[in-house]
Amino acid sequence: MAPAAPPAAEMANLSVSTAPKGTAKRDALCASEVEVQAMWEREKAFESNPCYDEDGNKKEKFIVTFPYPYSNGHLHLGHAFSLTKAVFRAQFERNRGKNSLFPFAFHCTGMPIQAAANKLKSEIELYGVPPKFPEEDPEVRAQMEAELAAAAKAKADKQQAGGKVKGGKTKLIQKTGTGIVRQWNILKRMVPEEEIPKFADPIYWLMHFPPIGVDHMKRFGSGVDWRRAFITTSVNGYYDAFIRWQFNVLKQKGKVLFGKRNNVYSLVDGQVCADHDRSEGEGVGPQEYVLIKLKVLAPDHGQERHGKMEKLLKRVEDEGKKGVYFVPATLRPETMYGQTNCFVLPTGEYGAYYVDATDEVFIMSARSARGLSCQAYDAANDVYFTKEFGKIECLETFTGDELLGLPLKAPNATYEKVYTLPLLTISMGKGTGVVTSVPSDAPDDYVALKALKDKPDFAAKYDITPDMVEPFDVVPIISIEGYGDASAVFMCEKLKISSFNDKSKLAQAKDETYLKGFTIGVMTYGPHAGKKVSEAKQLIRDEMIAAGQAHLYFEPESKVVSRTNDECVVASTDQWYLAYGEDSWCSAVKKHVLDGETFDAFHESTLEKYEQSLNWLKEWACTRQFGLGTNLPWDKEWVIESLSDSTIYMSYYTIAHYLQGENNLNGDESLSPENIKVNDLTDDVFNFIYRKGFPLPSNTAIPSETLEKMKAEFRYWYPMDLRVSGKDLIPNHLTMALYNHAAIWEDEPELWPRGYYTNGFVMVDAEKMSKSKGNFLTLLETINMYSADATRFACADAGDSLDDANFERATANAAIVSLSNESAWIKENLIDADKSAMRSGESLGHMDKVFQNETNRLVKATEESFEGMMYKEGLNKGWFEMMIARNEYRAWCQDSGIAMHEGVVRHWVESLAIIICPICPHWSETLWKDLGKEGLAVRAPWPTVGEEDKFLSRQAKFLRDSLKSFRNSAGKAKKGWKEATILVADDYPQWKVDALLWMQSQYDAASGSFAPTFMKDLKTWSATNVTDKKQIKFVMQFVSFMKREVEDCGESGMDTKCPFDQMGILKESISYIKSQLNLEEVIVVQLDGCDLPVPDKVAQNVSPGKPTLWMR
Repeated sequence: MAPAAPPAAEMANLSVSTAPKGTAKRDALCASEVEVQAMWEREKAFESNPCYDEDGNKKEKFIVTFPYPYSNGHLHLGHAFSLTKAVFRAQFERNRGKNSLFPFAFHCTGMPIQAAANKLKSEIELYGVPPKFPEEDPEVRAQMEAELAAAAKAKADKQQAGGKVKGGKTKLIQKTGTGIVRQWNILKRMVPEEEIPKFADPIYWLMHFPPIGVDHMKRFGSGVDWRRAFITTSVNGYYDAFIRWQFNVLKQKGKVLFGKRNNVYSLVDGQVCADHDRSEGEGVGPQEYVLIKLKVLAPDHGQERHGKMEKLLKRVEDEGKKGVYFVPATLRPETMYGQTNCFVLPTGEYGAYYVDATDEVFIMSARSARGLSCQAYDAANDVYFTKEFGKIECLETFTGDELLGLPLKAPNATYEKVYTLPLLTISMGKGTGVVTSVPSDAPDDYVALKALKDKPDFAAKYDITPDMVEPFDVVPIISIEGYGDASAVFMCEKLKISSFNDKSKLAQAKDETYLKGFTIGVMTYGPHAGKKVSEAKQLIRDEMIAAGQAHLYFEPESKVVSRTNDECVVASTDQWYLAYGEDSWCSAVKKHVLDGETFDAFHESTLEKYEQSLNWLKEWACTRQFGLGTNLPWDKEWVIESLSDSTIYMSYYTIAHYLQGENNLNGDESLSPENIKVNDLTDDVFNFIYRKGFPLPSNTAIPSETLEKMKAEFRYWYPMDLRVSGKDLIPNHLTMALYNHAAIWEDEPELWPRGYYTNGFVMVDAEKMSKSKGNFLTLLETINMYSADATRFACADAGDSLDDANFERATANAAIVSLSNESAWIKENLIDADKSAMRSGESLGHMDKVFQNETNRLVKATEESFEGMMYKEGLNKGWFEMMIARNEYRAWCQDSGIAMHEGVVRHWVESLAIIICPICPHWSETLWKDLGKEGLAVRAPWPTVGEEDKFLSRQAKFLRDSLKSFRNSAGKAKKGWKEATILVADDYPQWKVDALLWMQSQYDAASGSFAPTFMKDLKTWSATNVTDKKQIKFVMQFVSFMKREVEDCGESGMDTKCPFDQMGILKESISYIKSQLNLEEVIVVQLDGCDLPVPDKVAQNVSPGKPTLWMR
């Protein structure tokens, strides 16, 4: 592939002259960004190499990575939001003086690209080029819509009477709002139509989209060292060799094994369907059930509906088969002693399926039979339930109604015979569509059985006779302390559940009874009576399976759909798998993750998710039989799947620029900076570079000097300091990366990842991104709409937690205005201004010092926020509060008739330029240049500021709070009141003095805090020391307020006299106060000794630090 055109050239050709009216500020920002990006390119601003001091000690480094995005389309705002967390941190650390590296790459492994290419190829073969899709014909489309609507109606008619039915759009239009999803139409939105046929070749996707991703990332100002970029799959021979080495090491260490395993599987694709191969159901794994075999007995009520079953029973008998069985799937085999009946869905569709392995017939749904046909009956001897994998013979079909009222023999049940009864809440999309009933311990079962007993009309509607329900009472089998020996009955009575329509209450009852039953329940019936349920469960399961009364059955925990639109099953297949969950391996990873000294998860709730994932993630199918990727080195029939070739590639970044270099994503050997050939990248080479104790290889043409440099570079950058990702990757990719680092560098835990930061998904204007809602934004669209910096600004403001964030378009628009206006103000008042327009010199007034101190405080606060990955808070401190500080200073100077101080303003401007640089680097770079500063803003050091003067901050807060109080008083003044006096007090009344002295006695100066029992102790002190009991309430309120003051400004907050000159501050600011209050005259007086007749109601509001405006 020819190298992609340099992004700078593309940016230079961007046109901003044709933008719509009213976009001048945005266009100016965009034009400036393009210039800045070109400068960064020239200066190689983000290329990071190992740095050492004169003594050979390495300069402190910081490497942050981000999961490489899948390259089957353009990057979108969801990518951008998560991406900014890494981008911001990389730039922040760069400004803090660290050698910061942010590399990037593009993922192409797996089925998504292959499936899309196959789909496009099929469309071309069927409909031509350009395709003429049938739905484009109005008449055909109308017919298709009618057929789909009819099918939807038929499905709805089958729903239970009075049940909720989803309405709205048919599948024809619900995906896009306009029509069937066609791969051609998807591509048409991204590429010229004449180029679309080329995408029938999956390799063309790899050539097309990654270079565009590079361009869009550069336009975003992402700060990537692009020399280290690459794509995955065997197309890139360098990366292919790296993955082969990784898997050879894993195999040598016994981490990759082979055998039959149950995995989520697509019958259409003919292979395991991993997370990245799915269009629905990411993170879903196999769920083990136990199929309980309830033998169908001869119908005994002479009901006509049982005719088909009678014929089936005779056929089975004539053919010598072993019987017909209902096979409900349960998670609780230990409860089978309490069976009273079996449930089916009256409107459900069932089949009688012949099972070769047992020579029996199972009654179950077609969906579950399909899954059963893919599973092993006896894995050790390679025996499946059916002779042919994925196929099962259906001997007969039934509606649920035709199965009602049948007598059954239930294993382990106390009743000799039970009956099939109706249950209207059964989901045919889960389990087998058959449910065995244990009303003692299953709230749903109890409510359904009780309804049939209590409502004869309801039972009669389904031809259920009294003898099918009345004799069957609840059978106590498990005792739970506090719940009795029939927990379902207890919970239903406790929650007053009267109907199976009480879904939320039933769910609560089910969760509670199941949890308590397993954790503290004790068996009271059967051979295991007296044992804990948690102990008996496995024993009873194994006994039933051994006796032929039950079988294991698996299905996905929830619905999984492959990218070829196949609903997946669980299949037992021969498979190479990674032994995640193995005790010693898992323990090592857990020890690393749960130690705050070795790993930072940033949030306690996130750490819990990692622990859950480590407990959950077990053997993982790591190969597929087709798709894009790297072939398993020792068994080339298999391809390593997409989650398994992306676990330690962060280490590949450290040497990629030696192998591939910039503009060589696909690894063209002719462009290798060091002229390294793929065939020379042997396992010995990678072992020498990456692993401790391996000798310099002799069987390679790569010069030893180059190998030593690569080894040193890996050792310089590793461990990875931070990885940033969406929270959805915690259960798979992020946990797998920890596992693989722990395996490859087993004896060097100091090289394992040091921290993971995860965030929630991003919404746009409080709605999920969706093309049908018109709020789906690609990265480039968003940049063109708002500029890169305004987009980044809005991303920072969107949020930082695991909760979903909210990108507000109004915020992005406001950012355009704010960034533009601030540039203009700085240029007008500092850069281009007459030097005489501002004061200068070392002499600073009180408000100059306040402004400078506030700047210093906000620089520190912003740094703390960024360090904790709290960018919304950092933006608030580093931009919004910085603006407030400047505005207050500017207003004070203007209203007081005093020029601003040039040095103080410059300090604010230069500080602002750097502390906002991680979020808005283009804006900062332009300002830095306009200020005449040397070098680049992205390489400039974080502002060095002194510690906040909290005493000065307290004085500033005094003036700010006082002015707010004055405004409130002035606003309430009666019309015609003109006289205004500010009353000031230096002394507290005695009761407040007493309270402050007590506070001083409780304060621990060493820790700078009060005891945890402070408020409780206050109540005790007040009760014995405040003589007027009515005053206690006010004492409590006063001390509570002053406690917050102390927490904010230190122990000076407990001074019994105001520690600063209130009169001096107010008098110095009197012109400012008058202007802000729009009053012609205001005087400031001490309350004590005041000759004015101040009303008591006014005087009692005056206290030290809290002056009052008295108007009359």
